[in-house]
Amino acid sequence: MSKKRFVVIVLDGFGMGATPDAATARPGDEKACTLGSILHDHPDLYLPNLEKLGLMNAFGHESEKMKFQPDANWGRSELRHMGADTFMGHQEIMGTNPKHPEFTPFQQKVDIVARHLRENGHEVEIVERQGLRYIVCDKYCTVADNLEADLGMCYNVTAPLDYMPFEKEYEIAHLVREVVTVGRVIVFGGTGNNMDDLYAAEEIREGKYIGIASAKSKSYEQGYQCLHLGYGVNKNVQAPTILTRNGINCVLIGKVADIVANDKGESISCVPTAECMDLTLEVMKKMDTGFICTNIQETDLAGHSQSSTRYREILEIADGKLPAILEELQEEDVLVIMADHGNDPNIGHSKHTRECVPLLIRHGNVKGRCVGQRRSLADVGASCCDYLGVEHPESGSSFMNLLK
Repeated sequence: MSKKRFVVIVLDGFGMGATPDAATARPGDEKACTLGSILHDHPDLYLPNLEKLGLMNAFGHESEKMKFQPDANWGRSELRHMGADTFMGHQEIMGTNPKHPEFTPFQQKVDIVARHLRENGHEVEIVERQGLRYIVCDKYCTVADNLEADLGMCYNVTAPLDYMPFEKEYEIAHLVREVVTVGRVIVFGGTGNNMDDLYAAEEIREGKYIGIASAKSKSYEQGYQCLHLGYGVNKNVQAPTILTRNGINCVLIGKVADIVANDKGESISCVPTAECMDLTLEVMKKMDTGFICTNIQETDLAGHSQSSTRYREILEIADGKLPAILEELQEEDVLVIMADHGNDPNIGHSKHTRECVPLLIRHGNVKGRCVGQRRSLADVGASCCDYLGVEHPESGSSFMNLLK
């Protein structure tokens, strides 16, 4: 039986040079080049399978060990979402046309959020430290600045889940989302910690942001749960909802399972690169028709740690797992390997970078095609919906006509 699967593997943070608007949209990132930094530090890097798929074609330069491939199908994509963000990057991949959120310290929203929570029956305490305020709701849930993303871009809703069920914490976060316009409200918590741990994780940044440092809160140590509530994100016009509404299988693997809505599909959380790649192969073998999207998070984590050596190691693991996936592909299948933004380990900070990303494509016997420089990551979601014969998502332009 012929199979028809659209498989996307996102090497999180694997950028290939600044986007055309980087100098104005994110000053400083015009010098960013994640792959360039890795090759600078490791000129002998050899990724034979990514090379064969057109990695250097997309990069625009050859390296000591990796060369252009005339038979590869490839392209590049700019970012339409503001900044350089994993959550919004994946919403964009799924076909969202991102709205531009506000960058606002939580100090400017404390009163409106507190009032909205009280109006909906919640107990609210305002905590003040060094003239900065944040909220404790119903004794066990903090609402404050996120300190891990670009400051002012997200708010965190954090609770020790032994004391407050995640479902109740989510209800609080949803109310926060209703009255703020930052990019994300992130609701998370774990078991085994308590409010003393959260208070001990308080940090102040730049004299105007105060939050609970996620790693110090002990939320990740056991029983971790997390959901991201994005600004202007409508799951009903994204590829997973459209596909499953039409009876087509959709499986999300890795971090994408935690950040993209897939109510009628299957979502598998996973972090280790080898495991994510192995799960992708397992799902492919079981699926006849459908969409698979896998996020390889450890590349992004290597960028955050500012380690080109660790980045190299993760890329080599991912590349080493590709032959089995390539062998599983049948003539009707489409494989896209891409990224969601950059994370240059040598740029001098640990934040994401606004970079173009590769589009490396395998589709049957099609060879030597270039799909060009796409304006939005949403072109991938649009191509998936086009290929599987369902209505297009909110945004994006299909490149499938260029692969005939």
